[in-house]
Amino acid sequence: MPDAPTRTALVFGASGQIGEALLARLAGGGWQVFAVSRVPRPPAGGVTWLTGEFANVGGLPEAVDVVFSTGPLDGFAQWYARGQVATRRVVAFGSTSLDTKQASADAYERDIVARLQAAERLVFDTASTNGAAATVLRPTLVYGAGRDQTLARIAAMGRRMGFFVLPRGANGKRQPVHVDDLAHAALAVVDAPATDGKAYALPGGETLAYRDMVARTLAALDPPAKLWEVPMPVFRTALWLARKAGMMRGLTDDAVARMREDLVFDASPAWRDFGYAPRPFEPDAKAVRRQCVGG
Repeated sequence: MPDAPTRTALVFGASGQIGEALLARLAGGGWQVFAVSRVPRPPAGGVTWLTGEFANVGGLPEAVDVVFSTGPLDGFAQWYARGQVATRRVVAFGSTSLDTKQASADAYERDIVARLQAAERLVFDTASTNGAAATVLRPTLVYGAGRDQTLARIAAMGRRMGFFVLPRGANGKRQPVHVDDLAHAALAVVDAPATDGKAYALPGGETLAYRDMVARTLAALDPPAKLWEVPMPVFRTALWLARKAGMMRGLTDDAVARMREDLVFDASPAWRDFGYAPRPFEPDAKAVRRQCVGG
């Protein structure tokens, strides 16, 4: 029998944490990949790197089997609406922030929600106009590459200080999800017709308290860092000092309040439609240490 034709993919956000994990799976599966990066990179392992951003990517193919977006959803949605590359399948990553930050008192966080909502609508509307199938994937708190905005920063500060401080009662439930599980999900939906026109929450395979998630992350360091739980007034003072020192500036007051809130999502629709089965929370010691060395 003749060999099946090589499938082609265009990947935005290819140098990001999810993008790198997806590239590895695509290359391992024999795909021909066009990957977009802001900085020039040489071809490698079936991957042709294209340089640029959404507004000015050079060397784009005329058509591909699948377009993946693992970067900012709003920028991708606008690019996709311009119709520069023909495709019958789109898989784009959004965020569960669309749900968790709707009631935030922070105007910036509410703007993120509005942009995510508008971007999802534009992706689905454009796909419908083009006769293409589109799926949006909304991860929870991402980990596994040592480059995320939450656990990697906590690990970096724990390594630097030897400890990390949380307010008492930081028991809100979390479901951290590994980048490799997200890459697997992105490929799984490609050939799952039931996912067309739908958005799916992608939580990790374990639900645990915020403080337990942080404690496991600190335990993965070498040497392990200690978790100190203090009264809220003491924590706010410690946070103020950390911000003055240029650390933890992304930890807003609303984010602190959410440490006590359950941010839990249902993975059953994803399991039903494309067999999504993420792993329990297992901090990767090598990735954590790599972030600490680099950060």
